[in-house]
Amino acid sequence: MMGIADFITLANGLLGVAAILFIILAVEELQNPYFSDGVKTNYIWGAMTCILLSVAGDIIDGPVARKYSKRKLLGSTLDVMSDCISFCVAPALLMFVMFGRWGEASPAWTISLGIASCWIIVTGMLRLARFHYEEASDKAYFHGLASPANAMVLVTFAALIWLQPATGIGPDVSTECIFCLEPSDSTVEKPYFDFIILPIMLISGGLMIADRKLPKNKTGLPMRISGLQMLCIFVATILSWVNAAEFGIDQDNTTTQFILYSISALLLIYYIVTGPKQSELQEQYETRAE
Repeated sequence: MMGIADFITLANGLLGVAAILFIILAVEELQNPYFSDGVKTNYIWGAMTCILLSVAGDIIDGPVARKYSKRKLLGSTLDVMSDCISFCVAPALLMFVMFGRWGEASPAWTISLGIASCWIIVTGMLRLARFHYEEASDKAYFHGLASPANAMVLVTFAALIWLQPATGIGPDVSTECIFCLEPSDSTVEKPYFDFIILPIMLISGGLMIADRKLPKNKTGLPMRISGLQMLCIFVATILSWVNAAEFGIDQDNTTTQFILYSISALLLIYYIVTGPKQSELQEQYETRAE
């Protein structure tokens, strides 16, 4: 009953599980100050890497299935389950752990972030269910933001926020922090603009269930732009992971990663904004090709 593509899909789901395991390991490390000599926890970058590898696997399993799989009994169902783990549950948990402020936040922030994480999971499930129902693989476009694209949006902007300067609140400074439950003599550092992640999560989830047409980027310039975006986010994440793992690279220099993530963010915004127009052009191109 299984073909080569089905094994790739199973591997994608396991990469999502690996990302969740990295997130669990990161929880304990995040109890320490946010910055330790300018280095973030390597488990966070590891989780991001697993999610992005799953994105790559999701891209190749379709062509592999069409070329090598004679039977397609399990593919679509397996794909939905794998995508739910890797592109909905894992990114949502990652956002909650990265920006939960490690137990020192006000209840309002924790509840809001929890709701946004649930929003990502629910809208992702609805997105995947609609894709499975519509059998949209024969069209030149998606209805709504694809779940792998949602994962890339969250990873890109979360990484950009993490690469920002910290608040500067150290463990030996007594302060009344508006984000804390009560005045504390020991509070963790956090990036200045971590609150931006909330609207990003809400918008990204909303785009997944929107009727907006977004192209699949299979040919021409859109495919090259998509390839450049993926290359930027992959290289930036791997560099960040290597730096955090203390492999002898200059750990205070995050300029390269910041530039690459910024390029990824701009290309993702371009894809979303120009999506309907690009979808029409791609549909016309495929019609002429037939």
